Amino acid sequence: MPGGVNSPVRAFKGVGGTPLFFESADGARMVDVDGHEFIDFVGSWGVMLLGHNHPGIVEAVSEALVRGTSFGAPAPGEVDLAERVIELVRGVEVVRMVNSGTEATMSAIRLARAATGRTVLIKFRGGYHGHGDAFLVDAGSGAATLGVPSSPGVPDSLAAQTLVADYNDLDSVAELFHGAEDRVAAVIVEPVAGNMGCVPPVPGFLQGLRDLCDRYGSLLIFDEVMTGFRVSAGCAQEKYGVLPDLTTLGKVIGGGLPVGAYGGRENLMRQIAPDGPVYQAGTLSGNPLAVAAGSAALSYIQAHPEIYAELESLGQGLGDGLLEIGSELGIPLTWNQSGAMGSLFFGPGPVNDWRSVERTETARFAPFFHEMLTREVYLPPSPYEAWFWSTAHDHDAVGKTLEAARDSLKAALDHG
Repeated sequence: MPGGVNSPVRAFKGVGGTPLFFESADGARMVDVDGHEFIDFVGSWGVMLLGHNHPGIVEAVSEALVRGTSFGAPAPGEVDLAERVIELVRGVEVVRMVNSGTEATMSAIRLARAATGRTVLIKFRGGYHGHGDAFLVDAGSGAATLGVPSSPGVPDSLAAQTLVADYNDLDSVAELFHGAEDRVAAVIVEPVAGNMGCVPPVPGFLQGLRDLCDRYGSLLIFDEVMTGFRVSAGCAQEKYGVLPDLTTLGKVIGGGLPVGAYGGRENLMRQIAPDGPVYQAGTLSGNPLAVAAGSAALSYIQAHPEIYAELESLGQGLGDGLLEIGSELGIPLTWNQSGAMGSLFFGPGPVNDWRSVERTETARFAPFFHEMLTREVYLPPSPYEAWFWSTAHDHDAVGKTLEAARDSLKAALDHG
């Protein structure tokens, strides 16, 4: 396997050292192959909103397993998950299941280009939308961790169709539209940036994107692969009160199994085959095990809307505690949060775009990360990734994390 892993950030290249291999997980904790238990703030990169091994999801998958692992034909579970998505997400009237967030974003861009008859895409510096060719221009997340602003293998002619604006800067978007107003098919944005660390939108930014897209006849795509069902039951579009034309989903929607989806207004989604000419297909799309897990996760969310206030409060407690420790030790820190995702930055705030992220002391993250590992707290192995917590995390887990952080920051400070 390249780097010994099947996804780049797992290799610890951004922090150094040898990655841990895990063999089990339950609730808020994971156990590595050497038997060490860790409080987990990766959560399978945002998937585990309900914690690992949630009994409702385990039961749903177990029941589906004995009925068959794949049909390659329509099944009731697909309809159930689709209906739940449409009930929860106001911007989705028709939805298509796929197998990953990358599939969802690639498909949404194809649909946007077909629906508008245009080719140009606007994305944001530091934004990551999967490894599709159109997105690997000034990408964040793993590409930023590895120091690769764009990937070899992406043709120059295709990269030229992607324009890059600055997140939280409407003027930069307006300037791009001004030069290519009749060529822009869509603006794609993480409504809460999560791949340069967690960076929420400033007031008016998302509405400003909506207004610009309406003015120039372009589509607005919210990449809610990360924020979907994590920042709110109705996703970021509900939390921030702005509806996109198309929405992409992943992570939480699969309840721990590989599921993605894209959806939006009916007049757009009916252009997807077989209703329309825009082709997209997948042998395992709507897999019965995956949709069973996803339906169980969304069913729990629908039955327990109170979890979001609890998750928000838990994160605020974690962030306040980290900032207090930093103040005591004389280490400038910034905590950004939206719902059940957040990030700690080494440096004074505000941190509200890629350039301000780059101005933070990202080199200080690696020693802090390894000190936290020795104290059995597992953080994302990159300063550019968001932290995630779940309904299985409690105040005891936060308290132990803050104790570990105090000692880890002291140790990192002592080592320079």
